[in-house]
Amino acid sequence: MSTYTMTTDIPASITTPDCTETRLGTLRFFDGLPDETTVQAVYDNLDFQRAVQAFLTALPAASLSATRAGIRRFGPDNQTMLITESLMDSHTLLLTANTETIYTFGWLDTKAGPVVIDVPPHALGLIDDFWQRYVGDVGNAGPDRGQGGKYLLLPPDFTGDVPAGYFVLRSRTYGNLLGVRAFVVGGDVQGAADSVKSHLRVYPLAEAADPPATTFVNISGTLVNTIHANDVTFFDEVVPVVEEEPLEATDPEVRGLLAAIGIRKGTPFAPDDRMQRILAEGAAVGNATARALVFSARNPAAFHYPGSAWQLVWIGNDYEFSPGGVLDVDARALFYYMGLGISPAMAVKMVGIGSQYAMAYHDAAGAYLDGGQTYRLHLPGPIPAKDFWSIVVYDPQTRTMLQTDQQFPSLSSQKPDVVADPDGSVDVWFGPEAPAGHETNWIQTIPGKGWFVALRLYGPLEPWFDKTWWPGEIAERT
Repeated sequence: MSTYTMTTDIPASITTPDCTETRLGTLRFFDGLPDETTVQAVYDNLDFQRAVQAFLTALPAASLSATRAGIRRFGPDNQTMLITESLMDSHTLLLTANTETIYTFGWLDTKAGPVVIDVPPHALGLIDDFWQRYVGDVGNAGPDRGQGGKYLLLPPDFTGDVPAGYFVLRSRTYGNLLGVRAFVVGGDVQGAADSVKSHLRVYPLAEAADPPATTFVNISGTLVNTIHANDVTFFDEVVPVVEEEPLEATDPEVRGLLAAIGIRKGTPFAPDDRMQRILAEGAAVGNATARALVFSARNPAAFHYPGSAWQLVWIGNDYEFSPGGVLDVDARALFYYMGLGISPAMAVKMVGIGSQYAMAYHDAAGAYLDGGQTYRLHLPGPIPAKDFWSIVVYDPQTRTMLQTDQQFPSLSSQKPDVVADPDGSVDVWFGPEAPAGHETNWIQTIPGKGWFVALRLYGPLEPWFDKTWWPGEIAERT
């Protein structure tokens, strides 16, 4: 201890030792001053941490950037609607899509001014902004209540007069995703598709007096890739979202995080070799982190039933991922890595309206589902769905429908030959070959590949919400 006049006792907790062992290796200091090797190590680590967090934070934007690119392959914004006239099958790469409804989706761009959307009756749809935040529902869960109607989407900087006669929505971004699902009634798939094509129109408000035609492109059975990258090119997909949208489209925290890795509005994204290597590793670890959050969730609130493998898509049924006003960053990343499209109609309790989802990635013993094994899932009756229920099998690599010999890797109450017991219960079988006597209730899997499953309830009833109805666990057949 020195004896200088102004010397006092310094708490050890506020000082830095000359040598510290960490996961970065040995960090060295002289009197608290980091040496050159330590400085390089901590800056590399800081950039790496920010790259990982940028991957997880920007998942919703990268996902819609990839979706827009997929849509634009078929035509321009505000004019082109992709429709699955004969339902969606495993050729189309769309995150956890279903095989039972007529999908229609397109990209809305309000940079030139407000856009009108004429919504068909008896449809369930949503509009999300370029950061995949909820803008509004259209159709059954929207203000038209399934009767159809005219919606007006305003750009973020709109200051003009709003004309009467529209359901008005305002987005924080110019770019927006429109997604509409039309339900098949009485097995009439073409009738549902024709209703959409007859009623759905998208056009600029400035041309409302003489609207241009909306072009529908049937993508059933077509390869359409809407999945974001999981390598370093992920960050390239984020760049146009930041560059094209107003600065205020995201909060300063997110803007700062992205700027720290070189993604800043008005500045070219040009990482040097060192930063490119760090971004590549950050994307790899970010991807691994997202996969752990989805496929091996550690938050007990992710599970709908205690001790069960069935997980919620939205933890706490909160589509804003903010229970108690606190953002759950893991819940947000979990959803956006495996799903597309945000709406309260898919999350909050709406008995008999909208839809509810449960996902299972593990069998009854807690192991990942194995495509080489045969499993049975028992759904007790009556299954609490006013409209219909479905089971769809997915590929864990792409999070899209599993590609097998079956065009539709699914089973639902809309399938005419599905076998149900007198009490309404249903056994669903999974495996590489159909178990004898259960061919109509079988979904094919692939030896050497994993798989996971989604249970959907359309028009969910109270027994789902109060948990008096439980789906069975997926049990391996012995």
